[in-house]
Amino acid sequence: MFQLNNKKAVVTGGGSGIGKAICKILAQQGAIVYVLDINKEEALQTVVEIEQQKGSAIAEAIDVTNQESTNKVFEQIGAIHILVNCAGISHIGNAINTTETDFEKVFQVNVKGVYNCLHAGIPQLQKNGGGAIVNISSIAAKVGLSDRFAYSMSKGAVHAMTLSVAKDYLADNIRCNSVSPARVHTPFVDGFLKKNYPGKEAEMFEKLSKTQPIGRMGQPEEIAQQVLYLCSDEASFITGSDYAIDGGYVTLNS
Repeated sequence: MFQLNNKKAVVTGGGSGIGKAICKILAQQGAIVYVLDINKEEALQTVVEIEQQKGSAIAEAIDVTNQESTNKVFEQIGAIHILVNCAGISHIGNAINTTETDFEKVFQVNVKGVYNCLHAGIPQLQKNGGGAIVNISSIAAKVGLSDRFAYSMSKGAVHAMTLSVAKDYLADNIRCNSVSPARVHTPFVDGFLKKNYPGKEAEMFEKLSKTQPIGRMGQPEEIAQQVLYLCSDEASFITGSDYAIDGGYVTLNS
């Protein structure tokens, strides 16, 4: 089950965190993975780890906010079977203390970046007679989170784009779904704690972990496993759906 032998997969944000875990599991299941990241060195490290596991991967530098360069990368890759839009940034702030500069930056990466990759990637999926798209959204698209104004805006847009693409490309045999994680333990979390709570990292990690009803943060591999399913033929009847991977946050905190 869940075999992706010889399928070409593109994953943005594949150099670290959730994106890296997705690249590794898709390659493990036989896909040829194009690891796209603004940090080429991190993308190359993901490729090294995939090759150590006897998988196949290629690193490409990409700035998803730039449509021209994004188009060039996808044109060079050519026809694909899978597109995972994982590149994104976070931001902490409310409607008053979020600056215009920060708002624009979040929009450029999290909203325009996904649009640019859909704009460039869908024609490459069409060349193969269809395929699967998975967009990484967030529970922030569904519930109110404190001090996540710009981030929530961006993930709400990702959710809406997912539904639109799923509807528009039914006849092209392109499925489009999204995954909405709660807090996941990635290098971003460790960096955030080190910067904002020096000396209290362990205490705050425990506090943040317990905001999920299940009592812990998710692991990148747990998100990747859901993405693998949605990219596989076993999910061939699923499109226009969003999957919360949140330790019960959305439904059990309401």
